[in-house]
Amino acid sequence: MAVKLRLMRMGKKKQPTYRIVAADSHSPRDGRFIEIVGTYAPRAEPSAVDVDNAKALAWLAKGAQPTETVRKLLEISGAWGEFAAAHPAKPKPVARQRPARGAGKAPAGKARPKAGAMPAQVESAQVESAE
Repeated sequence: MAVKLRLMRMGKKKQPTYRIVAADSHSPRDGRFIEIVGTYAPRAEPSAVDVDNAKALAWLAKGAQPTETVRKLLEISGAWGEFAAAHPAKPKPVARQRPARGAGKAPAGKARPKAGAMPAQVESAQVESAE
């Protein structure tokens, strides 16, 4: 089961508040979730972010993937910094080099014979037309 840390919309119409939840990636946005990790109130001045860092770190350590917005909120709360310090980034594997486009084609200055024509026939046709 792929777990995501994501936002779940709450509140009245035009007055959103969000819960930061750990949920199965296949469940709907406002549907079933596993655990509430924190809350986010974007309309408060300044916006209020309340995250239980212990729960967030536990889910990140288990492999839960945060959405972009939740990752930014975790950076604000300090949970992402703690996680990054404890789990240094693994180097990405080096991709194989693909040949450049056009590699193996005939040089631009030479004319190619028409499809199906034999090279000897092409030369003899050019000689006859020149005479």
